[in-house]
Amino acid sequence: MLLIHEQKQGSGTGKSFSFMADFIVSPLGKPVMEFVDRVLKCIECSTEFVFTAGEQQFFSDKQFKNDPKHCKQCKAKRAKGSSRVRSETRTTCSVCGEETTVPFKPTQGRPVLCRVCFTQNRTPAQQAQEDDARRGSEAEPAMPGPNRAQN
Repeated sequence: MLLIHEQKQGSGTGKSFSFMADFIVSPLGKPVMEFVDRVLKCIECSTEFVFTAGEQQFFSDKQFKNDPKHCKQCKAKRAKGSSRVRSETRTTCSVCGEETTVPFKPTQGRPVLCRVCFTQNRTPAQQAQEDDARRGSEAEPAMPGPNRAQN
């Protein structure tokens, strides 16, 4: 392998720039870039973080074109998701008239029920489903499965 150090300077648009990179020429004649740690600035919290050579190699292997824009802490916050607080709306129950809060904004023409009236207005099928879910796997299936022997 052959190590080539290249430095370019120029001013195409009136702005001067400097580019410096170390290339290692592989036995096949293709240049392979050697990565060095770089300090970047997080766009969310403005702290500086290190974009390590190993991370750069990973980005290169995955053919990612852009450098990371968030530090590890901000990236973790974004991955965890925002802990959004649901807004509660105070309203009166359409059945009993008692004041209650609901986790949505009621729409016109639709009844709003308090917790007690809501649980009382469930259909028998909904009640059976909830009862089965509470019991878990203790309940026997109503119909025998295809692999079950019939008596």
